[in-house]
Amino acid sequence: MENGEFTERFNALIKPTQPMDQFVIDIHNITNEMVADAPPISEVIGEFHEFIQDGTLVAHHAPFDMGFLAYEFEKVGLGLPKKPVVCSSLYSRFNLSGVENFRLQTLVKHFNIDGGQAHRATDDAEACLKVLLMQLESHKNSEELTVPEIMKLQGRKLSWFEYSIEHLRQFETTAAIVEALEMQLPLAIIYKGGSRPGQMRTILAEGIVRNPNGDYLVAKDFGDEEGQSKRFYLSRIKEASVNT
Repeated sequence: MENGEFTERFNALIKPTQPMDQFVIDIHNITNEMVADAPPISEVIGEFHEFIQDGTLVAHHAPFDMGFLAYEFEKVGLGLPKKPVVCSSLYSRFNLSGVENFRLQTLVKHFNIDGGQAHRATDDAEACLKVLLMQLESHKNSEELTVPEIMKLQGRKLSWFEYSIEHLRQFETTAAIVEALEMQLPLAIIYKGGSRPGQMRTILAEGIVRNPNGDYLVAKDFGDEEGQSKRFYLSRIKEASVNT
């Protein structure tokens, strides 16, 4: 968007590394058949990286998206964007009252905005930008607000560096976690907390979430009979080694 008008759009279907289950399909109504011939993200991420270079990104629950994108950028050797990101969810939490929650669709209804089809990327992207603009317009001299001032209003600066996986490779413990995740190998850890604090346990890493409230690893614990995925906060993992 420039000067209040949408000037360019980027939209692409991506074939996921594994088939989507029905729960995911029910959210956005995109089926496995629809993405059967779509390219993998590695073939599209470069074009998206170029598309966003000159702009300030706005996203709803931006940290969630930044974590996934930062990983994909670095995996193909692209640098992380320099400009911080504006989060319409964070901004709403700090500046809006009188709403039941801060989900995008709740805010779309609150501001009586045409949000298009919920959970579709282009419609949600436009909706979250409109939600932010509606709130910015309520400030005096809103046209003169700078990005750093908006960052202060949303409570914190969202920098891409916070979501760098390459940064984690510089430290012995987190480097082992990243290696196990990428190679899909079991990982032996000593965790400070949980049901077996200080004891060695073997897990299978499923994903790393760079989170402003504490980075964590999503993994299955081989010692858990229920076999459910759990969160292991990186700050509590005292030792980690890959089981080859």
